[in-house]
Amino acid sequence: MRIRSTIAAAGVAAMLFVSACSGSSGSTQPTPVSDTSKSSTTQKVTTVPASSTPATLPTPSTAVPAPATTLPAPQTTPAGAVDPNAPEVVEPGDIPDNQVFIPFASADGIYTVKVPEGWARTEAGGVVTFTDNYNSIALHSSTAATAPTVDTVSATGLSDVSSDPTFTLIDVAAVTRTAGTGVLATYEIGSTPNPVTGKKALLAVERYVFFHNGTVVTMNLSGAKGADNVDPWRIVSDSLTWT
Repeated sequence: MRIRSTIAAAGVAAMLFVSACSGSSGSTQPTPVSDTSKSSTTQKVTTVPASSTPATLPTPSTAVPAPATTLPAPQTTPAGAVDPNAPEVVEPGDIPDNQVFIPFASADGIYTVKVPEGWARTEAGGVVTFTDNYNSIALHSSTAATAPTVDTVSATGLSDVSSDPTFTLIDVAAVTRTAGTGVLATYEIGSTPNPVTGKKALLAVERYVFFHNGTVVTMNLSGAKGADNVDPWRIVSDSLTWT
């Protein structure tokens, strides 16, 4: 009997121990550990020690860099501008294809030549001139011991016009016409100033020089540069006849 009582008491004690342990595990939850590294709202700020002289950042440059090549200063007179003192280019004024030519005899009776009918005629200083607008024929005769040559015409035969600042020599060459062998000088030169505008027209000139029996006849055939007077000038220069 005494042994049974002891065993029974031990069993009751064991049951009470197990019950106590079961109640403890079912009602008590473990307390979570707080992560202070995540829940903290305070951020760590690193402070740079202040300097006695504050640092200055470079200011961004807004200026456009100058070009490597310096442009030339503007010219007061644009390149290629027309020289106000130069002869102007005018309407050529071709001699008409149906132009009628009539003979003209020199006052000394030495020669005759055909000239356009209706052109104005003037005489001054031994030169007879026939004109129509910028087209003109100028005739002059003089005495000489020898016939002019290409060399003599080049050297002295153009002295009356070569000093003009608008004069430009094109060529000097031998030529043959009905009157014989002569010299032809071609050049450009400004006309006499226009009475209204004061400007000069640029003229293309054919100067023929013929010699016969001690007489030199100089014939200037001129027109505005660009005029197609090839055929009329051929008629005139080939019509010179010694009398």
